Amino acid sequence: MKSLIRWCFAAILFTNFFVTDLFAEIYCYIDGNGVRHFSNVPTSPVYRPYTSESLNFRAGSFWSDYYDHYIRQASRAHGISFELIKAMIKVESNFNYRAVSRRGAMGLMQIMPSNINLLNISDPFDPWENIMGGSKYLKRLLERFDGKVSLALAAYNAGPEKVEQYKSIPPYAETENYVESVLKYYGILKKR
Repeated sequence: MKSLIRWCFAAILFTNFFVTDLFAEIYCYIDGNGVRHFSNVPTSPVYRPYTSESLNFRAGSFWSDYYDHYIRQASRAHGISFELIKAMIKVESNFNYRAVSRRGAMGLMQIMPSNINLLNISDPFDPWENIMGGSKYLKRLLERFDGKVSLALAAYNAGPEKVEQYKSIPPYAETENYVESVLKYYGILKKR
């Protein structure tokens, strides 16, 4: 009996000290063609930790449900549709919390450095802070533009001064495409 106990104890020690090193975190990203790429050593910031719960494929599109609990909190806190916030994150960063744009916008909702302090964000790459801050900013824009979602989205992308200058969506291809894409995903999410 004593030898059995010693053997079990030795097996537990072996498992704890040696076998755990055999498992590595897996990272994944989906390219523009919808192909999933996996790696245990990410070579680019587009890779994100992979868990089967965090990936959800519907109608040929990639959706991440990983941040839904934060998006729901932001939705309730700021009175903005869950689906609208999620559609913005899809378009802004494709759910990459480490995303940085060529203009320096950071995180899931691509917060500009000039807005970090204004929105009380200490770490723009923290998903909760980024989603709460981005949603707070969107709420301000919705109030500024009398609840007109397309104008608030245009202001989020091009800046509120440009929307006020043109009194509509500014005639910039990037902004027009941004508003169209967010509204498209917003519609898709509302039907889910």
